[in-house]
Amino acid sequence: MSTSTLDATRAELGLLVLYLNKAEVRDKICRAIQYGSKYLSDGKPGTAQNVDKTTSLARKVFRLFKFVNDLHALISPTSSGSPLPLILLGKSKNALLSTFFILDQIVWAGRTGIYKNKERAELIGRISLFCWMGSSVCTALLELGELGRLSASIKKLEKELKQADKYKEEQYLAKLKQSNERLLSLIKASMDIVVAIGLLQLAPKKVTPRVTGAFGFVTSLISCYQLLPASRTKVKMT
Repeated sequence: MSTSTLDATRAELGLLVLYLNKAEVRDKICRAIQYGSKYLSDGKPGTAQNVDKTTSLARKVFRLFKFVNDLHALISPTSSGSPLPLILLGKSKNALLSTFFILDQIVWAGRTGIYKNKERAELIGRISLFCWMGSSVCTALLELGELGRLSASIKKLEKELKQADKYKEEQYLAKLKQSNERLLSLIKASMDIVVAIGLLQLAPKKVTPRVTGAFGFVTSLISCYQLLPASRTKVKMT
């Protein structure tokens, strides 16, 4: 193996290590395992269902004090120029998501035996899932609104560029990239609504454990993709 190949391999492994060192990445990988197992088990007892349940419990440890992130976003000032409806949707999403993470800690305490009232823990678990579903609805509506704004901005830019090659313009390419990212987030949020419906068993005949598992697995992979580094760090050769 040549020195350049070895350096390139080392650089790639270094990026992989940095990626896997993120708690959020490990959580999403566990989430993919959890929902993949749910799809395989289809709600029936067995090894796959055991993996689903144990992974679900393990993930709750990754989410300890995660509510602080959305609480901080909730009280932080918004960017200037954003329409009021989109600001309210964003703040509602943060409020619901932080509430979900707070209640999820109680669910974790109930499943580990720290919190002894099992009935109340189950009720809190359902309330937390409704909060998560609500935050997913807010996210979907927010992304839809932002996509509308981006679409109008892109059309305006196209008119300004006229005969020029728009794909050579950095501003145009940046807006296209933002649009694609928003679209992916919209798809993910919409699919997560279905996952929440499945977990809450609001439509058990249509959204079966297998459907829930499939949708959850796909959204987990999308999350893993979204957490990839935006650009690779160049390694200086010495």
